[in-house]
Amino acid sequence: MKPALVVLAAGMGSRYGGLKQVDPVGPSGEAILDYSVFDAVREGFGKVVFVIRREFEAEFREKVGSKFEKAVSVGYCFQDIADIPSPHAVPAGRVKPWGTAHAARAARRAVEGPFAVVNADDFYGRDAFRRLAAFLSDARPSGGRLQFAMVGFRLDLTLSENGSVARGVCDVAPDGTLRGVREMTRLVREGDVVLDRADGCAPVAVPPDARVSMNCWGFVPELFDELERRFPAWLEANGADAGSEWYLPFVVDELVREGRADCRVLPTDSRWFGVTYREDRPSVAAAIGRLVGRGEYPSPLFVR
Repeated sequence: MKPALVVLAAGMGSRYGGLKQVDPVGPSGEAILDYSVFDAVREGFGKVVFVIRREFEAEFREKVGSKFEKAVSVGYCFQDIADIPSPHAVPAGRVKPWGTAHAARAARRAVEGPFAVVNADDFYGRDAFRRLAAFLSDARPSGGRLQFAMVGFRLDLTLSENGSVARGVCDVAPDGTLRGVREMTRLVREGDVVLDRADGCAPVAVPPDARVSMNCWGFVPELFDELERRFPAWLEANGADAGSEWYLPFVVDELVREGRADCRVLPTDSRWFGVTYREDRPSVAAAIGRLVGRGEYPSPLFVR
């Protein structure tokens, strides 16, 4: 079975503003996520599932999903704040969905086999999808543990020139498996050094070549069973907090620490591009333009 690509596209991008999932950055008007779909398709993925919000479904289908229908099977799922297990209810004052683990869970009825999960607003590069496709072609339980993968990017290739970024810095074992993820919330480059300047804390130097998670994952479908089992307990502990979010890396970290899963870190030296701040857009467009100029991507990507 060909793997599926699950694209988390429900976020509106609070720091950037607007529906940045459809903002053009390619020379023929392509959005960032168009390049992820293109790379996934040419590396052998057989289906794309977009996790979106119902309120922008029509715009998303017209501007994004319709581009790919001749190249790959396309499906849609909805991240709905009310999609939670009973007897839990949405607390008063809660207006946003429950985070990336909740978003991935939304695809549980649309995905049957191995699958990758990526953000809609991150440019990962072809090598990331090549590595995920190779892993997912042979992902089987081993020693009673589920087998997951995460593409690990170099920290210094994921920074913004326009402000600090938050990254999950990975602790990688000698055998290439993930031991844990430490969230660092205000990473900035200062000369040749990368520092975490978290509020109220002394600056912490982080190795520029540290591997970080950019929410580029490979999973087997048993992940959905784990999400279903864990969501009620998370809601019990955190659901009353109107700002709480259930993050996918935290679920993976729990499963690894409990010995229920192994997560292999797939290192790539591809440069990540993303629009964290509005000011990032020109540099992202220029970088993609250079890749097109070198012949790494056609323009336009897809012909309707």
